Amino acid sequence: MGHARDPRYGARSQADLIELLAAQPLAWLVSPGGADAAFTPLPLRAERGRDGALVALRGHLARRNPHLARLRRDPQAHALLLGPQAYVSPRWLDDRTQAPTWNYAAAAFALRVSLSEAPDDIAAELQALVAQMEAGHADAWHLEEMGARYARLASGVTALRGEIVEVRATFKLGQDEAEHDFGQILQGLAANGEDALVRWMRAFDSRGGAGDAPA
Repeated sequence: MGHARDPRYGARSQADLIELLAAQPLAWLVSPGGADAAFTPLPLRAERGRDGALVALRGHLARRNPHLARLRRDPQAHALLLGPQAYVSPRWLDDRTQAPTWNYAAAAFALRVSLSEAPDDIAAELQALVAQMEAGHADAWHLEEMGARYARLASGVTALRGEIVEVRATFKLGQDEAEHDFGQILQGLAANGEDALVRWMRAFDSRGGAGDAPA
C-alpha cells in the first residue's frame, strides 16, 4: 500500500481497524513463498484484550484445505483486508484537468497463527461468527438450528487464531482533496451508490466530520 507510510492516511485509532473488520470481515489469508504457498479467502473476527486493544484475528478453515499443512509448517501469515473502495472520476469535478484516482480503506495484518481442533474451540468460533453476522436481525439465525447437521460441520473445520504482530493500514479517503473538490467527489460517489465509502470519507474529513464514526 503506497500510502501506508503517510500519516494522513493512517487509522485514527484501533477503533477504525475494528470497524473495518466488522464491516468487511472477508479477508485473504496469505502464506507466500515456496512450493506450498497458500491463499485462502475467509471471514475473520477481531479479538480484543481486556483493555479493548485489538490483539488477534480469529476464524476457521476447512480441514481439507491444504493451507492448514502450510500453517502447521510455518505459522507466519498475513491477512489482507479490502474495505469500501471505488474509482474517483474527474467527470464529477468542475476542474476536469485533474487525474482520476481510487479511494479505499485497506489493512494488512502480519499474524502468528495457532490452530485448534478441540471441539470447544471450534464451537466457540462458529458461535461467535454467527452471532456477529446475524446481530441486529429480527429473525436472526442461530447455530443450534442446524440440529444434527452441526456435528458433521464442526468435524470438518479447524479453529484459527492469528496473533497480530504488525498492522499496516491505509484509509485513502480524500484527505488531500480541496474542500470544493471533496464535496463534488462525495456527490459523484453517492450518485453511484457508493454509500459505505461516502460514510468513511465523511468520518475522516477533518473539515467537518472529525470524530464521527462510520455507520
